[in-house]
Amino acid sequence: MSLQENKKVIEKVILVAVCEGDEVETSDSLLELKELCKTAGAEVVGEITQNLDRRNPGTYVGTGKVEEIRELIYETGATGIVCDDELSPAQMRNLADILDTKVMDRTLIILDIFASRAGTSEGKIQVELAQLRYEMTRLTGFGVNMSRVGGTSAGGGGAIGTRGPGEKKLELDKRLIAGRITQLKKELADVVQHREITRARRERNGVPVAAIVGYTNAGKSSLLNKLTDADILEWDALFATLDPTTREMILDNDQKILLTDTVGFIRKLPHHLVDAFRSTLEEAKYADFIIHVVDVSNPQMDRQMEIVYETLDRLKVGDKPVITLFNKCDKLTDELDFHDPRADKTIHVSVRTGQGLDDVKKELETLLRSGKQYVERLVPYQEAGIIAKIRESGELLSEEYREDGIFIKAYI
Repeated sequence: MSLQENKKVIEKVILVAVCEGDEVETSDSLLELKELCKTAGAEVVGEITQNLDRRNPGTYVGTGKVEEIRELIYETGATGIVCDDELSPAQMRNLADILDTKVMDRTLIILDIFASRAGTSEGKIQVELAQLRYEMTRLTGFGVNMSRVGGTSAGGGGAIGTRGPGEKKLELDKRLIAGRITQLKKELADVVQHREITRARRERNGVPVAAIVGYTNAGKSSLLNKLTDADILEWDALFATLDPTTREMILDNDQKILLTDTVGFIRKLPHHLVDAFRSTLEEAKYADFIIHVVDVSNPQMDRQMEIVYETLDRLKVGDKPVITLFNKCDKLTDELDFHDPRADKTIHVSVRTGQGLDDVKKELETLLRSGKQYVERLVPYQEAGIIAKIRESGELLSEEYREDGIFIKAYI
């Protein structure tokens, strides 16, 4: 009796983009889309870009370009196309009809990657909610073409766009999807409530929080591991970690601070994901400080920094102290001086080698002190319990035992 081996099908895709003026931005966006497809398990076998004043409302690109795509599909043996922007239901349906192939967009690829990365129950709820909202707008009118947009497997090994922790999404009608969305919203509300209780507990304990933010694959998880021995996944890939992690860090002056890793940002982050992951992303909103990690080895570093701040502004993250860490300096051959005009402090680091991490700790100590008041005071022995509180939520610099009490120098 022979066992049949299940081989994963590698999808071959053609990338399609519309340039509406900024050729450099379009080129960079396509490079990123290529990485996204690679992360999702697809092989890019061709690229087509068209310069247009605005995207074609019916077919995304012009009709002549559609024919060019059809020819390239034939030449390369591609099994589908991926458009660099979120397609409308009409655009997706029309392209699938004309090209007789699987049609995907950037949002679908990102959703697929998130589906394969979700590890906790919260992450799975958020991903499924985002997927269902995306599908809800695309069910009407697909008819027989549904099979061209996705498969029927909901497991982790399905084709791109079909993975996920939920039911077989393309087989659900709008009524079932609406019911499932309602159920997921209730489950997510419970998670959000738990998160808010946790935040309130942190505030009562008086332990400050720093949110680690940055473009995907900038080195946020690696930084958390180095500073706190968190032992979370490090992987040189987009969205390697999806679920946020909070760990306590003890500074050299015995001060405590909580570091929270957040979901990586990206170009054209789909609104479905921003809505679904709002409770997670808002860790930055409720933090006391922001640690912005930047990959200096990436040629699109400046644009990636802009996107991070655009996303933070979108989340209404207020004026918080920002420390920007220019990471991966060990990959540079020349010593360069980088700047971030929105940061209160910039530090050149290499998380991999440990370069600059002592400076990061010192800067965090300085930030913690900035919110405290320096005092020199004689504490009577009958009130000595106050010193334990200072150690817990302040910084005790020195204590001298005298006849009439304990003379302390501290930040409180």
